[in-house]
Amino acid sequence: MTQQKLSLTEIIISGLDSKEDLNCAETILKASNIAYNMKLDKTSLKLAAGFGGGMGAGSTCGALTGAIMVLSHLFVKEKGHESPYIRELCEEMVSFFEDKMGDLACSNIREKYQDPVTGCRPIVLEAGIILQGIIERELKK
Repeated sequence: MTQQKLSLTEIIISGLDSKEDLNCAETILKASNIAYNMKLDKTSLKLAAGFGGGMGAGSTCGALTGAIMVLSHLFVKEKGHESPYIRELCEEMVSFFEDKMGDLACSNIREKYQDPVTGCRPIVLEAGIILQGIIERELKK
């Protein structure tokens, strides 16, 4: 019997963040790596480390920056300037995330949505829902 593949949001809900002690950006990148078989190695996954906590400064939410990393990996062949469509996908991701969360700044979003038990998982899940929708739509094209 084959094992059912989990979706991005199912992986986030399963508690990947707490199981592996990952920040929000790392969680989005690693969960996407699993869900979409992105074939990123451990070294590549380390690239998300500094984006957690709004780049450690409460700035742009790490779940959002992680999502942008995923879109870049999946939809850019080599460089951003060679793939103008990535700009549209990023604009869409940012716009939907800001509409849903009411802000882009980690410090403001955490204040409203961080859970005392699961931390930023509700925020990461919202980013994951938006990201999964964009990816699944684009992969159908």
